[in-house]
Amino acid sequence: MASNADFVQYIADQCSEAGEIVAKKMFGDYGIYCDGKIFGLICDDRFYLKPTEAGRKLLRIVDMRPPYDGAKDYFYIADVDDRDYLSQLVSETCKELPKPKQKKCL
Repeated sequence: MASNADFVQYIADQCSEAGEIVAKKMFGDYGIYCDGKIFGLICDDRFYLKPTEAGRKLLRIVDMRPPYDGAKDYFYIADVDDRDYLSQLVSETCKELPKPKQKKCL
């Protein structure tokens, strides 16, 4: 089941204080990016955050789940209504994630 576009936009809006948030459609669901770094997935109207130590320290509840069959575990974020909390969680998570690789020009 794919994610509802309204839910995807809601998550993007909730994380918006962390930086420039963009959701991109991927395989029927969405990857979500902050300032060019992919930090999470939105699958079946559920928000998943890449696991980092900074994120783990901020989480109110640590719930690890795969966002889709065969995926590695991500932090499952059930409480998506606290904008300040989500923005801080995304901001701190992104500090630990590598910069995106530069695309090579042909």
